[in-house]
Amino acid sequence: MAKVTFNENICKGCQLCTSACPVKIISMATDRINAKGYHPATVLEMDKCIGCTNCALICPDCVITVEK
Repeated sequence: MAKVTFNENICKGCQLCTSACPVKIISMATDRINAKGYHPATVLEMDKCIGCTNCALICPDCVITVEK
């Protein structure tokens, strides 16, 4: 099973990762604000992650790490 981690403090909330995810499991955490003042990206259903790395590849700030 794949594991996606986000460095939430440097996420600028651009939402590119949410559109790149083929299984649509990435969303913006509307319940919290990061150090930059944005809602960071997060995954709520990690068990559905297929480990495609699309999110990490599209992220312009290298916020996302995918482990298989």
